Amino acid sequence: HMYGSYGLYGAWIWATGLGYGQRRKVTPAMLTAGFKNEVSNKLNAEPTLEFAVVQDADRLDAIGAIGVARCFTYGGSKNSALHDPNVLPRDNLSKEKYMSKEEKQTSINHFHEKLFKLKDMMKTEAGKKRAEKRHKFMENFVAEFYEEWSGRA
Repeated sequence: HMYGSYGLYGAWIWATGLGYGQRRKVTPAMLTAGFKNEVSNKLNAEPTLEFAVVQDADRLDAIGAIGVARCFTYGGSKNSALHDPNVLPRDNLSKEKYMSKEEKQTSINHFHEKLFKLKDMMKTEAGKKRAEKRHKFMENFVAEFYEEWSGRA
């Protein structure tokens, strides 16, 4: 296969027309920039500007209005409950615990376990600025969700 083990990423990176040097800088970031790798301190990539930009873009995709939609779409695809007051968000997650499918989880818990943490993990000034607005949107959404869930709204 022309793109090796990179699959769709390999096809995309070649289609961008980036030169070899640029691909060498972006590829490690694309393959290791995820939340689970940073939680476990296993980034396996140099902290370059390219890495920071890719990581911030990945995180911005996960938060805000689209992030809320993605969260509930994914939760629904896994038959996760929207919310269960008896299932508390997990703290101090390791990569293994974050990835574990053994414990019952809810879509609302995902905000506390991951999404609310992303704003403070942004690397670039542009990413930090964009994350502020999206983070506030999620805070307001979750506050309203709890109000409605409890019957107070």
